[in-house]
Amino acid sequence: MPIHFQVPPPPGAGGSDGDDGKKRNSKMEYSFDSSALERAAKAAKELESSKHAKEALVLIQEQERTKALEHQKQIKEYEAHLEQLKIEQVRAVAEERRKTMSEETKQHQYKAQYDDQLARKRYEDQLAQQAHMNEENLRKQEESVKKQEAMRIATMEKEAEIRHKHDLMRIEAEMRARGQVERENRDIIKEQIRLRAEEDRKTKIDAINTYGQVLGTGLSTFLNNWNMITAFAGGATLVIGGYYGVKHSFGLVFRAVESRLGKPSLVRETSRFTVGRAFKHPIQTVKNMIRKPDDPLKGIILKPSLEEKLRDIAIATRHTKKNNGYFRNILMYGPPGTGKTMFAKSLAKHSGMHYAIMTGGDIAPMGKEGVTAMHKVFDWAHTSSKGVVLFVDEADAFLRKRSVEVISEDMRAALNAFLYRTGEQSQKFMLVLASNQPEQFDWAINDRLDEMVEFEIPTFEERERLVRHYFQKFVLDPATAKSGRLRVAEFDYGKKCQEIAEKTEGLSGREISKLAVAWQAKAYASEKGVLTEEMIDDIVNDSVQQHAKKVAWQHGEVLTDVFYRTSKDRHMSIMPPPQVSKSTLSSSVQETKQSPSPPQDCPPS
Repeated sequence: MPIHFQVPPPPGAGGSDGDDGKKRNSKMEYSFDSSALERAAKAAKELESSKHAKEALVLIQEQERTKALEHQKQIKEYEAHLEQLKIEQVRAVAEERRKTMSEETKQHQYKAQYDDQLARKRYEDQLAQQAHMNEENLRKQEESVKKQEAMRIATMEKEAEIRHKHDLMRIEAEMRARGQVERENRDIIKEQIRLRAEEDRKTKIDAINTYGQVLGTGLSTFLNNWNMITAFAGGATLVIGGYYGVKHSFGLVFRAVESRLGKPSLVRETSRFTVGRAFKHPIQTVKNMIRKPDDPLKGIILKPSLEEKLRDIAIATRHTKKNNGYFRNILMYGPPGTGKTMFAKSLAKHSGMHYAIMTGGDIAPMGKEGVTAMHKVFDWAHTSSKGVVLFVDEADAFLRKRSVEVISEDMRAALNAFLYRTGEQSQKFMLVLASNQPEQFDWAINDRLDEMVEFEIPTFEERERLVRHYFQKFVLDPATAKSGRLRVAEFDYGKKCQEIAEKTEGLSGREISKLAVAWQAKAYASEKGVLTEEMIDDIVNDSVQQHAKKVAWQHGEVLTDVFYRTSKDRHMSIMPPPQVSKSTLSSSVQETKQSPSPPQDCPPS
């Protein structure tokens, strides 16, 4: 049977502190318990008699050692806690010091800002005071200058007044003296005048008598001699007849030379020989006379299908010229700047004919002289031995519909003259019309056209070819010249041309050529004369933006025109029919009977 005993804890062990030990000691010291001693003795006897006494003693020792280690650990933890408290206290002190220093820094900053504001305000006040003083000084100076100017003007006026008075007094004295002298010499002056008049009268009478005697003697001699009368009449007749004969002969010769060598007023540009052009550009005139036919599409970049069609037209025109056949009339329509005028010139050079360029807008300002000028153009074309390609640019300006728009009588007469001269196929001239709005043509003009060719805005392939062509012509060729100032920076030209072609969608060939000219001008305007990639991009972007603005303006004009026409039609439908008199109705019926009827295959517009 096990023996249970209790061993009192050693002093300083367990959870008791120093005060509890003192209390127990004091209690044991003043109140001795003998029963406890007896129990301890009894327990010692039992422990000695137990077989596990030794093991229990070892266990008790281990327990005491463990408790001692735990107590030391607690002491270490307490010391570490004290160190941590000291560190935190130091950190708190440092944080307080940092906050204090930050607050002091802010206070110093606020003070410095306040001092700066005070200094600025003081400086501004000084400037304002100085400006006020300057204004005051300036005002005083202006007042002083005004006073001096007023004094100077008053002095000048006073001097002028005094000078004027002196002049009046001097003139009055001179006139008074002159009058007195004339009064004193009056008799002498009158006698001189009388003698001079008498002498003049005698001289004139003697001259008249002499002229009368001479004329009378000569006339009597002439009238008494019949041979002299006959010779005088014959000579006068010959002189008058020769004068008028030479005058009319020179007029006929001049008109004949003018019809062959002169240029009509409506023709703006021509390759035909003219006297004025020969004197101004003799070398170019000789080159044009000896030039051989060239490729009709040289320097012209269009769609492959359109190039093929235009080449066929050029070949057919050339063979028509060689075989003395009848030329076909062509209409070229499309947006501006797509190559219509260039092809017309090239067509004339390739076929061996002359070209003549006229503009439809030149006819309206001529008024009644437009009909005569129109006939002169066709008469001049008929006198050509090689034939003429008559290119009419902006043809819709005077070939408008007669039944829709109200045109002037002069324009109507010019249109009728044009229709009369182009009514039949010709072996002398080939009519080429160019227009941006072919739908405005009169139906009679459409009847005279044999072929229509549409020029469109270039696509990506054509734009790339155009960019490469004009880049070579306006940039690379001048850059390779030895005497030129233009130079080109190093970059991939082919890739750059492709990028430009992608950006310039919607631009015409003329606008792309202007891009190349702008590149050249930009390089010439630069300091070193070097064309860089950034310059090219800036000009291209600017041109694209300008083109977008032009397109927006054009759309706005179209919408305005449509709105105006719609409102006009609506107004005409609302208005009551006009009162037409019988005489007006009969005259309109007669004009309708006299006017030719439109063909069956071309209904009136």
